[in-house]
Amino acid sequence: MKKTILSVAILGSLLSAQAFAVDFTGYVRSGLGASADGGGTQSGDEFNKTTLGRLGNEFDTYSEIGLGQELFNKDGRSMYFESMFEMSSDGNLESESTSRDNANFGIKQLNIQAKGYISALPDAVVWAGKRFYQRHDLHIIDTKYWNISGYGVGIENMKLKTGAISAAVIRADSPLSVWDDQGNETNFGDLNTYYLDLRYAGYSPWQGAWTEFGIDYAMVNPTDEQEPLTENFKNGLMLTAELSQSFAIGWNKTALQYMDKGLAQNAISQGGGWYDIWSGDVSDAKGFRLINTGEVKGGEHFVFHHVLTYGRAEDHGDWLDNEELFSFVARPTYIWSEFNKTMLELGYFNQEKTWDSGFVDKSGGTKVTFAHALATGESFYARPEIRFFVTYIKDNEQDNTFNGNSNDTINYGVQVEAWW
Repeated sequence: MKKTILSVAILGSLLSAQAFAVDFTGYVRSGLGASADGGGTQSGDEFNKTTLGRLGNEFDTYSEIGLGQELFNKDGRSMYFESMFEMSSDGNLESESTSRDNANFGIKQLNIQAKGYISALPDAVVWAGKRFYQRHDLHIIDTKYWNISGYGVGIENMKLKTGAISAAVIRADSPLSVWDDQGNETNFGDLNTYYLDLRYAGYSPWQGAWTEFGIDYAMVNPTDEQEPLTENFKNGLMLTAELSQSFAIGWNKTALQYMDKGLAQNAISQGGGWYDIWSGDVSDAKGFRLINTGEVKGGEHFVFHHVLTYGRAEDHGDWLDNEELFSFVARPTYIWSEFNKTMLELGYFNQEKTWDSGFVDKSGGTKVTFAHALATGESFYARPEIRFFVTYIKDNEQDNTFNGNSNDTINYGVQVEAWW
């Protein structure tokens, strides 16, 4: 009820006399589908979309609605209000509601951004509140590989002769629980983790290239009650370096990341910087990740988009020696016209977890999706799209993944995706 009152108050203030100045942004996905094996979720059987690709393999109803407005502008100084709300559901038609626990409402962003208040740095922005902070995205696998978001304060776009520096302090919370031998859970509340984030972006080593570098330092901040449970949660470090290059026929980006302590898990989970408090002793953990992504255009009608990730983590939990992940997803697209596209998405991943005993856990999968989209532009990222798809998915290591009796399945359906 409090969340509802808050959202109504915000909407009311934004849609008042100055409603014409409101910035309305958002994202939505939803659809209908089924599995050839029968049953399935709202639109089939979703399987490892962050390693096999999201096209024809993403079956929730999810939306983000953003409302923003400049609240003040005088003498070169401005204040901008940004908000974003999440709405999602599990597909129970008209009965969906928060009271029935089959729909969700959440505050994703709520912050103020001030520009022009530092005379020596007129382009710098001072911000405070809850924010998606400079997230780096791999769209076709629905992954944010650099994502230090939460409640914080910072200053960004401090321009130098070449490039710009941004700095922030951001807090992200995670629930801290322990389980006894009988499987009973005891909850110790949310554990605070503070991130010191420093970034430099904009240096161009040669024509058509640009770079970005970042340091993230995670500091666990337990309460007195939580402290005995967090002895192995040491401060963690994540280093990121990116090189991007534009070509006449497309672009390419390569990112390298190093992580340690509780951040090492991100190397093999497709995470963006979350601190691992669930795997046990992570005090000696180390990890690295290589990412390559890009887009190549072949004439007026063909576009090829790909994402490759390889990660390795060591000592990132109790009795764990190491873990490796390899994932490759490609989406060639034929553009018939501004209004129609045909897409083929191919995905493959292999993951191996080696325990101190020498035992190896393996997981892997293959996905092939064929889809036709009613489009709104020739760009790969043009949205909205309505997609008609058929997907073949195979679990390469397990025999009973789908409906408890098969290692593969076929999903088919329709999905809409839009952002604005």
